[in-house]
Amino acid sequence: MVENLKALRTEKGLSQQKLADALGLSQQSIYKYETQWCEPDIDMLKAMADFFGTSVDYLIGHSDINRKIEPVSPYDLNTDEAALIDTYRNLSAEEKESIHLIIKNYTAKK
Repeated sequence: MVENLKALRTEKGLSQQKLADALGLSQQSIYKYETQWCEPDIDMLKAMADFFGTSVDYLIGHSDINRKIEPVSPYDLNTDEAALIDTYRNLSAEEKESIHLIIKNYTAKK
């Protein structure tokens, strides 16, 4: 179901008719999507996501992130890595130096 469509539409100050016009649909289609009487096909979900600058996951309520998902690079962090960095940032200078020595010790063995 398109759980966040109405919220996105109202945030942009659009009526159902204005959104329908922008997407090439009828106002009744937008009403049905918002009241969950029917579901849009995948192509329409992608068009809606593009129109609002969000993701299909956000539209259907599968994500709380209301912006487009950006491409991932090799340096993006997963949850575990981000937690480690947060912990590292809270260490004293001496503790950080100890961590550096441990890492050097492990990588020198390879």
